[in-house]
Amino acid sequence: MSSTPANWYPDTTGRHELRYWDGTAWTDHVSNHGVAGVDPLKPKALDRLDNALTIGNEGDPAKIERQLSGQASYRSAGVTAAAFAGGGTIFTEPILVVNQKAKLIELKNQFGVFDQQGRQIAAVNEIGQSTAKKALRLVSNLDQYFTHKMEISDSSGAVVLRLTRPAKLIKSTIVVSDANNQEIGRIIQDNMFGKIHFSLQAGGHTYGSINAENWRAWNFRIEDHTGAEVARITKTFEGFAKTMFTTADNYVVQIHAQLPQPLNALVVAAAVSVDTALKQDSRGLG
Repeated sequence: MSSTPANWYPDTTGRHELRYWDGTAWTDHVSNHGVAGVDPLKPKALDRLDNALTIGNEGDPAKIERQLSGQASYRSAGVTAAAFAGGGTIFTEPILVVNQKAKLIELKNQFGVFDQQGRQIAAVNEIGQSTAKKALRLVSNLDQYFTHKMEISDSSGAVVLRLTRPAKLIKSTIVVSDANNQEIGRIIQDNMFGKIHFSLQAGGHTYGSINAENWRAWNFRIEDHTGAEVARITKTFEGFAKTMFTTADNYVVQIHAQLPQPLNALVVAAAVSVDTALKQDSRGLG
């Protein structure tokens, strides 16, 4: 029996900052900059490939600064002064920087969510993928028609939102649930052609909408039920090389005012998953 007490220790694999030792053996639970996750000690072959194809650092402070300022090779996100003070969570910050992990080939979607000071406040991870589904994703884009599940975790690693996009043929629906899998509402695709449009619904009522500002769906305007803009999602660019040769998409999200529920949760869900949950369909809608 080991005399080392159960606790978080430096990850001996070098893949993460910390890994949890349960008192007798290393576990699959890991932590990076205070954000907990799961990474098998001996990942399966396709998981090892996905890790090996990850490049860059989505949390680079200099990158986040450029995204907010619109300098260098980044397109301006048009970010203005925050309308209200941030509270340190994805539900209370007026500005969210959502950066996807850059990969040469993407087998699972992963995003970091940062505040305007560059602090990571959440992580978005795709879960529940079978080996067969990852293999299909490696050689085709047919996975867009299958069910996708995402977990949004806060800085302590606790799940705060769950997103499920059921299998679809044409139009998509994203089910937004809380940590206990209780449905909060739905993001429902309204059209197949032209500028992408989604309704934000809960309990049979429409609370708002997501409106692409161009046919390529790079930027989105989020409105409440009266048509007033309450948030804006703007894509930022890595430069030609990364845009051409990696899968990474990056967004700056500005929420103009503190919103009531369930609209707040639906806006946050859309903001932190715009690429996977919404633009997943752009290949079929372009």
